Amino acid sequence: MVNLTRIYTRTGDGGNTRLGDMSEVAKTDLRVAAYGDVNEANAHLGVAVVLGGLDDDVQTVLGRMQNDLFDLGADLATPVVENPEFPPLRVREEEVQRLEEWCDHYNETVEPLRSFVLPGGTAGSALLHVATTAMRRSERSTWAAMQVHADSMNPAAVRYLNRASDLLFILARHANRHVGDVLWKPGGERGD
Repeated sequence: MVNLTRIYTRTGDGGNTRLGDMSEVAKTDLRVAAYGDVNEANAHLGVAVVLGGLDDDVQTVLGRMQNDLFDLGADLATPVVENPEFPPLRVREEEVQRLEEWCDHYNETVEPLRSFVLPGGTAGSALLHVATTAMRRSERSTWAAMQVHADSMNPAAVRYLNRASDLLFILARHANRHVGDVLWKPGGERGD
């Protein structure tokens, strides 16, 4: 368990931070950007839970995802090494599989897609669309980090982020199932 007695440490004032293995890196390191983006996506899930008026089962799923995302951030912050003295927390394929099962379950509750979907409809749907974009950015950031640090990163983490963004999109549609999706109209209302 973590015991934080003081939040500020002044250790980052020079532009560096420490990873989970206590190695020092620049705050601009791609791994730091990746787990920072995961943290932002996680915050968007919290806003959706609090303000979205979402069904209890969806809130439960999002709460589980929030915990997983914190684990995932710890995973990204701790380089993979062979035979670590203290095995770190890692995202596993089981977590990815659970997201796929939720995707399948909630996708059965919505109509087949006939057009691209615009963010909107219910408050919950709009908030989940925002969370989806943040999750997709965290996936891109993690891929950027993987291109540089692939030998010391867990590939299951990036698969989790990909499925998480899919699930959030599906949940956004699920939140609109009673009012209907807001569909994209190519060219909008131009009247051409």
